[in-house]
Amino acid sequence: MHRRWPVVVVILALLTGCSPAVGPTPAPSTSASPGASVEPTVSPAPATPSPTAPTATPTSEAPSGLVYFVVDTTRGFRLTREPRAGASDTRSAVEAMIAGPDDPDYSSSWPKDTRVLGVDQRDGVIAVDLSGEARDANVGASGEAAMVQQLVWTVTESVDPSASVLATIEGEPASWGHLSWDEPIAREDPLEVRLLVGIDSPGEGETVTSPVRLSGEANVFEATLPWVVMRMDGAKVQEGFVNTSEGQVFAPWELTLTLPPGSYVLEVHDSDPSGGESNRPPDRDSRNFTVG
Repeated sequence: MHRRWPVVVVILALLTGCSPAVGPTPAPSTSASPGASVEPTVSPAPATPSPTAPTATPTSEAPSGLVYFVVDTTRGFRLTREPRAGASDTRSAVEAMIAGPDDPDYSSSWPKDTRVLGVDQRDGVIAVDLSGEARDANVGASGEAAMVQQLVWTVTESVDPSASVLATIEGEPASWGHLSWDEPIAREDPLEVRLLVGIDSPGEGETVTSPVRLSGEANVFEATLPWVVMRMDGAKVQEGFVNTSEGQVFAPWELTLTLPPGSYVLEVHDSDPSGGESNRPPDRDSRNFTVG
């Protein structure tokens, strides 16, 4: 049996002057921006892709990780760090550590032909398996200890600073002349192993624009970090003090300077609260950069 009541509805609508449309007609848009989608009322249409091309992330803002290296000081070997683009996971961070630093004042005792064979993490322990070339390191007892902490700090920085690290060489416990790595090793006290001052940005030899953002991390007395910017011939351009976010612990610092185009050296150092009685030379870090 066929129902005919829809025809009656249409006839009634025509007689009364009403529109047979089901819903209200949307007003036409007069200010639609490129890439914007207008929500349809009756039949949805596929969204039109935005004509604006995505902006590429600058290299300096690419995901990065902190990689640790070694500095020879009057207090022995100390760890310092460099941010490295692309070193945001354990394997790439260790590979960057083995490849060596950008800053010529830093060093690494790991043989450069060492390869990362595998990385595994479980129960708070990060296991790193290295190729046989790692056995070729020959740096003495203090150098071996620094080399171990260099790997520990680099690995845990990318995962969990509280984790421990177990290094193996082709599946066997890593060992050198004075050290056998047969148990997981954690980070040592930063005051015992780290350089007290450090520069993260600009990177070594980097070309930047003015105003220049300078930053790093330091553990300094009363959160006060002395700094100086010099030309390459040693002539001072600007100097002063910058505060870390907290005193007597490793804490970040940041400074913005307006500099004319040219090549510069930034130097930071800690101060001696004993007034010289400790007979300890200050820890220093420096960075060459160019303002374009």
